[in-house]
Amino acid sequence: MTSNPSTSRTVTPEAEPIQKQAIVEGISLSAAFMLIILAAVSILEGISAIADDQLYVAGIEYIYEFDTTTWGWIHVVLGALALIFGVGLAIGATWGRYGALGIAALVIVANFMSLPYYPAWSIVIIALSVVVIWAVTTWRPER
Repeated sequence: MTSNPSTSRTVTPEAEPIQKQAIVEGISLSAAFMLIILAAVSILEGISAIADDQLYVAGIEYIYEFDTTTWGWIHVVLGALALIFGVGLAIGATWGRYGALGIAALVIVANFMSLPYYPAWSIVIIALSVVVIWAVTTWRPER
């Protein structure tokens, strides 16, 4: 009739609320579409830099200075990769998640280095890339 109190008490970890994962899932899907939109705009930004070098500001000389045509090609390539990984993220592929993380980090570095040419746009892209990284790393689809 007596029971051992230590065996009757099992500690179970608190489950994460389903609402939090639903919010993060929604943000991750939004991040996928944001990455797709940013990819398209980055491609257009790169094309405009390749086609018309006078669009960008030529300011102070920096150590990592490239020609604006070079920056245009960098943005086109990163935009194309971001488009591929954004679609992969939207369909829920694992390679899309990891690729989105990698390409968002590369986009942050590239836009940091292109700050002297187009500072306002670079800051916006950096901020949105940070949101993409946060959303992708927070969402755990296996739950």
